[in-house]
Amino acid sequence: MDHETTLQDLKTAVKNFIADRNWESFHNPKNVAMSIAIEAAEIMEHFQWVSIPEGCEKMQDPEFKAEVADELADVMIYCLSFTIATGIDVSEAIKKKLDRNELRFPVKDTDA
Repeated sequence: MDHETTLQDLKTAVKNFIADRNWESFHNPKNVAMSIAIEAAEIMEHFQWVSIPEGCEKMQDPEFKAEVADELADVMIYCLSFTIATGIDVSEAIKKKLDRNELRFPVKDTDA
């Protein structure tokens, strides 16, 4: 589905969801930034107290993976809401950040 749905499609769906419930006043930069962090912490809770290999193994369980996917969806929804509330063009922001990271972390200098 990722290859069929555009970022604009998702932004429109999020914007409509918020508008249909008259939640625009709640979706301001401060509230949404806090919500992103809260939902990201909910992803982290799924991996708390397990090793890296155990976390990777748990992701093979369809039920566990679905729970993590739900939390990731919450993070992404709030991220898109943040772009709507602030007027940030997320595609442009990501491209600019990747360009800066290319300069900061040249391929020849990486040792991963």
